[in-house]
Amino acid sequence: MTHLSVKPSSVQSADGTRIAVFESGNPDGPVLVAVHGYPDNHTVWDGVADELGDRFRVITYDVRGAGSSDKPTARSAYKIARLAEDFGAVIDAVSPDAPVHLLAHDWGSIQSWGPVTDPRFADRIASYTSISGPHLDYVGVWMRDRSHPGASVRQLLSSWYIGAFQLPWLPELIVRKAPVDQGIARAELKASGGATLTNPVVRSEADKVNGIKLYRANMAQRLVRPRPVATSVPVQVIAPRSDAYASLRVVTEAPVPFVDNLTVIEIEGS
Repeated sequence: MTHLSVKPSSVQSADGTRIAVFESGNPDGPVLVAVHGYPDNHTVWDGVADELGDRFRVITYDVRGAGSSDKPTARSAYKIARLAEDFGAVIDAVSPDAPVHLLAHDWGSIQSWGPVTDPRFADRIASYTSISGPHLDYVGVWMRDRSHPGASVRQLLSSWYIGAFQLPWLPELIVRKAPVDQGIARAELKASGGATLTNPVVRSEADKVNGIKLYRANMAQRLVRPRPVATSVPVQVIAPRSDAYASLRVVTEAPVPFVDNLTVIEIEGS
């Protein structure tokens, strides 16, 4: 384990959005790009970067709308295609001549399936590790599979908040007023077995509010009218058995028909 020393910088995405980028670890190691979820920012990876820094050059960045990155106001600016352009701008800057290892969690994982299944990135990604964030189109296909109607219904019930996030103004009001951080802290404490976190994430109100656009810009279209694309990128799916929002079955089963080189690892936790 190495002491975390972070070098901040920024890149400009295709639409002009500025993305804040942070580098740590071994400058001569293979590049590992880690993408955070909602409502986090790049600091959620600090502990991981500390653990892997001896072996990897670790690159993290604030997803648009979060942390120190620009915060576009248009919903369309948060479509997965735009998020893939952000990832492309980052790897063009940090590793233009060699493929990167991609690690992502939650919404970072959902959006990262975009470049993983995009032929333009086929030679740019050495491997993809996805934690609790399935490909939305794969989920849309899986939900229509009549061989597991009960599992599909249970996943729908677990995803109630997706529909709620489509409502105008109410979700923003809730995340501003509700004790979101306290709820996340309780979940993290439970997942860690009661251990105190050494790198607690500070989530701003803007992180929580802007991230709602991710749901509004992508969820309904991809789940209702899925257009799955297969990938030859080596994919490792890490599936927590107690995830309250993405069921073990959907996370582990949905990618199977579409990923040529798939490894699934189930772990305890949420």
